[in-house]
Amino acid sequence: MNILVTGSRGQLGSEIHELSPKAGKHRFFFFDLPELDITDPAQVEKACAINSIQAIVNCAAYTAVDRAETDAEAAYRVNRDGAAVLAACAARINALLVHISTDYVFDGKASLPYRESDPVNPLGVYGKSKWEGEERIREIAPSHIIIRTSWLYSGYGANFVKTMLRLGRERDTLNVVFDQIGSPTSASDLAEAVLSILDRAETGKRYSMTFHYADEGVCSWYDFAVSIMEMAGLDCTVLPVDSTQYPQAAQRPHFSVMDKSAVKREWGLRIPHWSVSLARQIEKILKTTSSNS
Repeated sequence: MNILVTGSRGQLGSEIHELSPKAGKHRFFFFDLPELDITDPAQVEKACAINSIQAIVNCAAYTAVDRAETDAEAAYRVNRDGAAVLAACAARINALLVHISTDYVFDGKASLPYRESDPVNPLGVYGKSKWEGEERIREIAPSHIIIRTSWLYSGYGANFVKTMLRLGRERDTLNVVFDQIGSPTSASDLAEAVLSILDRAETGKRYSMTFHYADEGVCSWYDFAVSIMEMAGLDCTVLPVDSTQYPQAAQRPHFSVMDKSAVKREWGLRIPHWSVSLARQIEKILKTTSSNS
C-alpha cells in the first residue's frame, strides 16, 4: 500500500519512519507541519491525491495536556477537527484510516483494566478532544482502526523518560506522584504494532474497529521514575508524593490500565513488558546522547 503518515516528526511518527525500511512491501509518505496541516482539507486532499494514498496513519495530535485547559480551541482543532478532515479524505479515496487515541478518554475510576466497550468519561480538554476525534472518525470514515495507547515515550520529542533522565542528572532528589497507575508504552513497540496491523489488513476490506495497545505490565509514575533512574545508573532519589501535592492544570485519571486482549487476539500481536522496552530505549537514548556530546 501507499501509506501517508501524519505527525511524522512526533514520537510515534519518528519511530514508524525509523522502522519503515523494514516494511518493504509498502511505500510510506511522511508529513508534518508546516508541509501538511491536517486541519486543511485542501492540503490533505492534495497529499493523498499526488501520492495515490491507500492508507493513512494519523500520528498528529495536540498532546500538551495541561496547556489544553487554556488552549482548548487549538486542542479541538487538531484532535477533533483534524481527525474529521482525515476521515473525510479517507472516505472519498476509499482508504483505511489508522488513528491513534489515548487512555485519557477514561476517568480512571475503574478497578479493572478498561475494555474498548467500556463507557468513556474524559476528565480534561485533551481527553475530550481526543474522544470527539474518535467519534468523528466513526461517523465519517467507512474503514478505520482506532488505537488507544498510554504513557508514550521514545528517544524522539519530549516525554517523561527524557525529562526524568535530564532531571536525574541535575538533581539529588525528585518528587513523583504514586497514585496514578497505568502502562508505559515504548513508541517503538506501538510503531511495530501499527506496521504489523497494516501488513495483515486485507486490501479492500472495510474495518470499523477500536483497540487498546500499551506495553504489558502496570506501574505508577513513581515506579516508572525509579526504574528509569536505576536503568540509567543515575544517583537521584525518587520520592513518592500524592497527586494533591503536585497540582496540575489538567486532572489525570488515577487508573488508566487498558485490557489489550482484543488487539492481541485480532492481530496476533506479542506485546513486550514495559520494563524490557524501557531498558532498550534508555540504552538507545544514552548512546545517542553520548555520541552527540
